[in-house]
Amino acid sequence: MANWGREHLRSLPWRATRDPWAILVAETMLQQTPVERVLPRYVTFLERFPDPVACAEAPLAEILRVWQGLGYPRRAQRLQSAARAVVERFEARVPVAFEDLISLAGIGPYTARAVRAFAHEEPAAVVDTNVARVLARVTGVRLTPRRAQDLADSWADEATRNGEVWTWNQTIMELGALVCRPTPRCETCPLADHCTWSRAGRPEPDPARGSAGVSGSQARFEGSVRQARGRILAALGATAAEGLARDRIAEVTGREPAQAAAILDGLVTEGLVEVLGDRVRLPGEIDQGAGGATTASTTTSKTSSA
Repeated sequence: MANWGREHLRSLPWRATRDPWAILVAETMLQQTPVERVLPRYVTFLERFPDPVACAEAPLAEILRVWQGLGYPRRAQRLQSAARAVVERFEARVPVAFEDLISLAGIGPYTARAVRAFAHEEPAAVVDTNVARVLARVTGVRLTPRRAQDLADSWADEATRNGEVWTWNQTIMELGALVCRPTPRCETCPLADHCTWSRAGRPEPDPARGSAGVSGSQARFEGSVRQARGRILAALGATAAEGLARDRIAEVTGREPAQAAAILDGLVTEGLVEVLGDRVRLPGEIDQGAGGATTASTTTSKTSSA
């Protein structure tokens, strides 16, 4: 299978580096977001924040602006929190140990294993939705989270012994992304002769459906609260430090005033937006103070739906 990977792996920028910070940025961005949307933001983000120090010291407003278009902005917020912990606790170096990695904000077992495997080439099997789909179909059974991880670990053991843990993980992920898709392309799969489900004629139900880690269809985005939140953040990202008048939020979201206020309150509570009097803006915006001095406001207040 490694030979298939060497021939078919797409040329992606996070595959051309072993920088742990760059890998952490990529893995955070790729959560629930297609590769095509991540690519331009990944390059821009690392140009502006090439290391944990740059990310830790930046205003959150600036990070959210660079993140705009990826969705799920709390990931950007958690990434900055992780960067600050790396600076404060690990001398500005993304740690290697699994326990240290999962102690950072927003980093769970999956991301910790990805950083270990892809940055440090340490023994680790990374199970994302694509890998889980391959595992379920090859074994022919639905898998629990523990069973999927145990199976991936056992498959990765030989690759680790051969010094190919990076190649093995990237290959099985790519196999799931390009070949073992929700609608599979079994005729081009290097594992077809070993795949229980394929050899049985691909009977229903597909064992990947309902297996741990295999994502289902997402809720409709059009008209959702996620869309309204995104519109607020996009509008604020396009403004300077003065932000927007609070009474414009309903217009921006396309919602009734009470609904818009509730959505705005959620963003304020999460620390993704701040309200200063009658103005709404991204947190940590830099004001031009008297004499040209710059100040970053941290004052926030919740809105009222009245």
